[in-house]
Amino acid sequence: MAQKSTEVDIEGRRLTLTNLEKVMYPKTGFTKGQVIEYFVRIAPVLLPHLHDRPLTLKRYPEGVDGFFFYEKNCPAHRPEWVQTARIWSGGNNRWMHYCMAQDLPTLVWAGNLADIELHTSLSLGKEILKPTVLAFDLDPGAPANIVQCCQVGLWVHDVFAELGLQCFPKTSGSKGLQVYVPLNTPATYDLTKPFAKAVARLFEHYQPALVVSDMKKALRVNKIFVDWSQNDDYKTTICVYSLRAKERPTVSTPLKWEEVAACLKKRDPELLVFDAHQVLARVEKHGDLFEPVLKRKQKLPSIDDLERAVAKVMGAAETVKLAVRGPRTVDIAASAEKPTRAAAKPRGKAAAKSAPARRRRQG
Repeated sequence: MAQKSTEVDIEGRRLTLTNLEKVMYPKTGFTKGQVIEYFVRIAPVLLPHLHDRPLTLKRYPEGVDGFFFYEKNCPAHRPEWVQTARIWSGGNNRWMHYCMAQDLPTLVWAGNLADIELHTSLSLGKEILKPTVLAFDLDPGAPANIVQCCQVGLWVHDVFAELGLQCFPKTSGSKGLQVYVPLNTPATYDLTKPFAKAVARLFEHYQPALVVSDMKKALRVNKIFVDWSQNDDYKTTICVYSLRAKERPTVSTPLKWEEVAACLKKRDPELLVFDAHQVLARVEKHGDLFEPVLKRKQKLPSIDDLERAVAKVMGAAETVKLAVRGPRTVDIAASAEKPTRAAAKPRGKAAAKSAPARRRRQG
């Protein structure tokens, strides 16, 4: 069957869009044309988060129920005006040329390729070894869900508040919750990755019934995996405002901490599920809740300060010490004492005005 095509002019760039009537989300009837329309309407807040970042395409040519593939190298048939980032790949032992969605025409072009999901680096292409953000991906193991992720997310918030830093939550658009700590100051993954792992190990130590830091599936049943490993130059994460390939066109949605606390209190995971239409309405009302991630400048504290902050938030009588010797060797020091009973009931921070401690009971 011949493809139906439409010629459009986007900011002076000519594009041929094909099969706009193709249904990409069969359960809802959401079409390829609607995917592109969403990209266009969300672009004012999405593009700043894509700008200068290597982009991995995740393409679904036959829709979300069909096959998909990741595309790291920008397609050879790309328009000449699509910018790329030249990144060395140790795994492939060659240079890769990632697409960069610098403008609306590039975003529309990617949508026409059925690039439903937008996966970006935590670094800018020009400084791929220097992350601009510290990220925590809170992934629930069934039957746990995003409600329990909210509890862990609020602990993350309280710890960084104790350290004098701000962090910002968003849904993954799938099952979990993600928390970003903006840096935008000189940093390397050799700093951020062990720091993220230290947070995960400390949480696991104080809250072993709910938190796990090891990605083995067998260990994650009814627990929240604090995925620290995303903090690496060869990894990508789902970009804020990206669609997800689920039954509905759900979106990785920035949140207010009040919403995280409300979800935990009401124990209703549907409170944090937003589709494309709802996200556009939220942006109209709230603007870009994730904008501070791009602009706020912060520096990570020492591991010693982290240990004390986590102990205080968890209400522990003893401060657990970590053995840190690199990204893969962060663990509880052999001399550390087990937490007392007081540590089993976490204590909220007064600074977290949007999420009072009384709402933060463990799920």
